[in-house]
Amino acid sequence: MERIIKSMENKYLIPSLELVEGVFTKYDSPEEGKVVRQLVEEIRAKKYYIPELEFIMVNEKDEIIGYAMFSRFHIEGRYENELLILTPVAVKTELQRQHISKDILEYGFDAARRLGFKAILVEGNPRNYNNRGFQSSYKFGIEAGPNIKLPHPDCLMIKELEKGALDRMSGLVDYSFYDALREG
Repeated sequence: MERIIKSMENKYLIPSLELVEGVFTKYDSPEEGKVVRQLVEEIRAKKYYIPELEFIMVNEKDEIIGYAMFSRFHIEGRYENELLILTPVAVKTELQRQHISKDILEYGFDAARRLGFKAILVEGNPRNYNNRGFQSSYKFGIEAGPNIKLPHPDCLMIKELEKGALDRMSGLVDYSFYDALREG
């Protein structure tokens, strides 16, 4: 099966939203699917969006089978030209565990490095990210702020793209500038 990774194109904007919503609906709930879809739409509309770092993988029929978005992020108003957040990552449910997300992420890491970014933050299951080089962020002085409810502190992770970059970063992570992620 042929698989091609590419940056977002207009013709994939809506189908990618449908993939993301469908995957998170199946994995979690219809409410979660809607929240993640809203988050993608919101990131696309804000200054932190970087079109070159929104990726899809398509099959030989040009159908989207995988998705990942990296966007600028800041911690306490700092690092927005160095730090990215990876959210969301979605793979068509029936194709999971076939290295689709691994391939998209590695492709994205290379692209982010070329654009000069130094580190990537992600929230998720450590089992899904540790083998991609992510480590618990609190070990580097980057912790979830009071409004972020993590199942475990290890669920907030960071990956260095440039050696030593995390020696200069610290602070509390806050998602409040994203309406879709505000609690309540």
